[in-house]
Amino acid sequence: MSDVKKVVLAYSGGLDTSVIIPWLIENYNCEVIAFAADIGQGEELEPVREKALKSGASKIFIEDLREEFLRDYCYPMLRAGAIYERQYLMGTSIARPLIAKKQVDIARLEGADAVSHGATGKGNDQVRFELTYQALAPDLKIIAPWREWDIRSREDAVEYARKHNIPVPVTVEKPYSMDRNFWHLSFEGGVLEDPWNEPPKDMFLLSANPEDAPDEPEYVEIEFDKGLPVAVNGKAMGPVEMQETLNRLAGKHGVGRVDLVENRLVGMKSRGVYETPGGTLLTCAHRDLLTLTCDRDTLHYRNTLAERYAELVYNGQWFTTLRHSLDAFFNETEQYVTGTARLKLYKGNCTTAGRKSPNSLYRLEYATFGEDEVYNQKDAEGFIRLFSLPTKIESLVRKEAK
Repeated sequence: MSDVKKVVLAYSGGLDTSVIIPWLIENYNCEVIAFAADIGQGEELEPVREKALKSGASKIFIEDLREEFLRDYCYPMLRAGAIYERQYLMGTSIARPLIAKKQVDIARLEGADAVSHGATGKGNDQVRFELTYQALAPDLKIIAPWREWDIRSREDAVEYARKHNIPVPVTVEKPYSMDRNFWHLSFEGGVLEDPWNEPPKDMFLLSANPEDAPDEPEYVEIEFDKGLPVAVNGKAMGPVEMQETLNRLAGKHGVGRVDLVENRLVGMKSRGVYETPGGTLLTCAHRDLLTLTCDRDTLHYRNTLAERYAELVYNGQWFTTLRHSLDAFFNETEQYVTGTARLKLYKGNCTTAGRKSPNSLYRLEYATFGEDEVYNQKDAEGFIRLFSLPTKIESLVRKEAK
């Protein structure tokens, strides 16, 4: 352990990373530099600075990564239509590669020889952090305290923090583990570990309880240019302002909640509860525009690749050749995804109320059930004969064989 002189720790100010600073100093006799990424946690970061220094860090870097997080990480995931196991919009998953990348940058800047994170040995985050370290800085030593120390539970961590006079935002009585950024807020632990238990109503922070949401629906229009969101209700916005606006609108109506038992990469099932208000609106709007502007074969193939893309994000394989290659495909197929989607928000639901695009492949003269002059319905007879030919031949052969 004595070969480690300087460590850069991914620091959030939460329970795990709060106790890691003194633990690293005690067990590695090294200098600890804390790094906190502002990716839209919605909290004042100055207390985090003071807390890290009082815990023993020699210095702390705090970087505003909100726009980079949305533009370079969330939006590519959005354009790919990546949703893990059909429900999880992966707010935690997509944040880890960015945090780890910046951590490596600081390690290079400060001449550190190691990096550290607070992910547990049971979770997915350890993989996401460390795959990024390996991709960008394979020479750096990786220290994962949860795989080394004697602390075996969040209760143990709370006790360790109390002994070292470190205030933590959780208690033994209410041990929720929360991870918040611009894209979502996740909850796990405590009563949520029993998948039969309904989440407490007072737990949610980003969204109103659907039954308490306004009794009148609200309509929101989101405009896209080549697959990128650019305006809300006719007002052009940058990524940060847009996310703040959509989070507020969706949260007001209780939109974006997911309660999911998911399959972790490390092999076990876990229960997570997520609030993804603005991300849910963007996902619904983007999907609706795709139905207008993307041809059938490309759309269906996109859906297949979207599942693979979701696995890459969930598994922490962001800095890989496959992910970069898939981005090239999705970038090409997004060239015509321009237009506006109108969404109806009501009591926890987000439904489509309309969509339009200058690149729409929908043509009323072909789709109408009324009289038209462009589609000869008799043509369908020959098409059906050819399309059904394999089925017809198989049926005749099977009957003859009996």
